[in-house]
Amino acid sequence: MKFVDEVKITIKSGRGGPGSISFRRESFAPRGGPDGGNGGKGGDVIFKVSRHINSLMEYKNLRTYSAESGKPGQSVDCSGSDGNDLIMVVPEGSVIRSAEGEVLYDLAGLEEVKVLSGGRGGKGNAFFKNSVNQAPEHAQPGEECQELDIILELKLIADVGIIGFPNAGKSTLISRISAAKPKIADYPFTTLTPNLGVVKVGDYSNFVVADIPGLIKGAHQGVGLGIMFLKHIERTSLFLHLIDVSGMSGRDPLQDYEDLQYELKMYDEMNLDKDGFFPLMEREQIVVLNKIDLISKEQLEKTKQRFKKKFGIDCQTVSAATGKLTQELLVTVADKVLKAKDAK
Repeated sequence: MKFVDEVKITIKSGRGGPGSISFRRESFAPRGGPDGGNGGKGGDVIFKVSRHINSLMEYKNLRTYSAESGKPGQSVDCSGSDGNDLIMVVPEGSVIRSAEGEVLYDLAGLEEVKVLSGGRGGKGNAFFKNSVNQAPEHAQPGEECQELDIILELKLIADVGIIGFPNAGKSTLISRISAAKPKIADYPFTTLTPNLGVVKVGDYSNFVVADIPGLIKGAHQGVGLGIMFLKHIERTSLFLHLIDVSGMSGRDPLQDYEDLQYELKMYDEMNLDKDGFFPLMEREQIVVLNKIDLISKEQLEKTKQRFKKKFGIDCQTVSAATGKLTQELLVTVADKVLKAKDAK
């Protein structure tokens, strides 16, 4: 699986180059004098956001990343060159945390950020010449580098998150409403990575939707794939909770709804102490009954009434496979996304 959404690495800025201790020895300058140049500055560590990558795969195999150190000063008042900056290109939506989990930088909406500064170069002995000390025999060493252990984490940026049990039809729906082409099959955990799609509604409205794989009962404890990907819906303002009502799964649709609500609640409890965390249970949800082409109108109406009676929810209905009522759903979603953006 080439999708990597979390790595633990060490980053280091460059050390400053040492200043030079040197004295002129030219025949035409009999009195000589100090001419040691300054050392170069060490390189910074800069994180740059790119919309052309969607994984942290590049940082999976190497543990430490270092910027270049500054070069030493030279004689004849020549300064050492500065070290090259370390540019770390990461996907949009990346978060930089300390080793303890504290959010240091959230790169959502940013283009780049300097995380570590390179050490300053040391002054050469020419810098210290004065009327009292005409021939200084000392220079500064370069400033030490900065080092930091970090957790680099990726959270997808989407307006809408599609959640639901395996085979609820999440991949089918996102392929129906956008240009995304996820793998679709009739067995659980077909989707092993989140999929993003851009949905266009009308001439001017569009939003980004993500389907989140692997959510099953016990996901918050690491069962299935859910704990790996629940964090990817943290940035979404709206959830589409897709539920299979065909009966082919052998599960009760209402129990599916309750089970996933419980997983969201437990995930919230696990992460409430994290800096900047906004509880998932506080997001707006649209409950969508899917695969309505496989049951009768009477069965569908009975299921809708059960949801209304037990949870007070007016469910929307679609058939992702045939496209039935998907446009009506998208109009509702687009309206809610627009209102959420206006409220920010």
